[in-house]
Amino acid sequence: MAGAFAFPFFYDYPPYYTLQPVKETRDKQSSLWGDLILTYCRQKKIFVVNVDDESFELFANRKISRKLNADSQRAFLSDLAAQGSAEWLDKQQRSCLVLWRKVAEWAALLTDFARTYGLRDSVMTLDDLSGGDDVRGTELFGLHREVLVRALRLLEAQGKARCFSGATPEEEGVKFL
Repeated sequence: MAGAFAFPFFYDYPPYYTLQPVKETRDKQSSLWGDLILTYCRQKKIFVVNVDDESFELFANRKISRKLNADSQRAFLSDLAAQGSAEWLDKQQRSCLVLWRKVAEWAALLTDFARTYGLRDSVMTLDDLSGGDDVRGTELFGLHREVLVRALRLLEAQGKARCFSGATPEEEGVKFL
């Protein structure tokens, strides 16, 4: 994940910062922005995008003094949501969970991790699975809690894990079966 992010050609093309009125052009624009959002978030390990977050560099190109307005951001994130690659976290569509890897893919990574480290019949806390020493240096390190919970629920439905609740979120855990 080292190194600067390489923005695609269209990032410096001003018309792409305005929603295009012609359907074919708009579809292409949405596809390009969708791919960029997923690639950028994956490289930077970003799971939640907040609309109108002025500090989020992806939607503001200082080099050409252009930025996506909130409606454009919502449109492109909504298109990703329609494809199953994002989900709004609130009704006002201000906060969006970006699934640059599908929940099933995260579940497979968790299964591989448990198998590789011999964790069958072992219990781990959710905090350990996303930030503990055992996951440091793996793709699981820094995994957003919501994505982790969804992946574990999928594994539970498949009979590969059993989730446990505690008195506090820090006490939530999973046993790999």
